[in-house]
Amino acid sequence: MNIAKPAALLVAATALLAGSTVAATAATPDGVRVTGVQQVADQVLAGHPKPLSATSDKVRYDGLTLTEAPKGKVTAKDLDCAYGHLCMVVKGTKFDFYKCQTWTVNNWTGDGPFTNNQTPGTVASFYNQDGSTRWTSTAYEAGTATWDPIYSLRPC
Repeated sequence: MNIAKPAALLVAATALLAGSTVAATAATPDGVRVTGVQQVADQVLAGHPKPLSATSDKVRYDGLTLTEAPKGKVTAKDLDCAYGHLCMVVKGTKFDFYKCQTWTVNNWTGDGPFTNNQTPGTVASFYNQDGSTRWTSTAYEAGTATWDPIYSLRPC
C-alpha cells in the first residue's frame, strides 16, 4: 500500500489547521498554483467577489490587501499598519483593510494582533453570526483579539 499521498494530505491538513500559510500550496482546477495567502483569502472571504489581483505573496481586493504575516510571534507593533487602515493577523495572514464597508468572513479562528490606525475616533466593529456586535475598537488602538467567532466586520 502506498502511504505517501495520504501522508502528504495529513501534513497539509495539519499545517492548515495550525494556521500555517508558509508551506500551503494547491492548484486550481485549471492547474494554476495558488499560495497559502490565496488559500486563506479563498477560505475566509468566500462570499466576496474575486480579488482584483493576486501574486505569490499578495492578494488585493477593492479595500483590502492580504499578505503573509511577519515570521515568528507577531505583535500589534509588527503589523506596519498605514494611517487610515485597520490591520490584523488571522491564520498567519495579514489583513489590511482600508475601505469602509462590511466584510463577511468565514473560518476566523484563534487569537491575533490588530492595529486600528484609522483616523482618531473611527470605530471598527466585529460581529457575531447573528449580526450582533461582538466587540469594537476605537482608533487609535492596538492589541490582541480573539477571532472566533467573528463572522463579519466593518472597519469604520
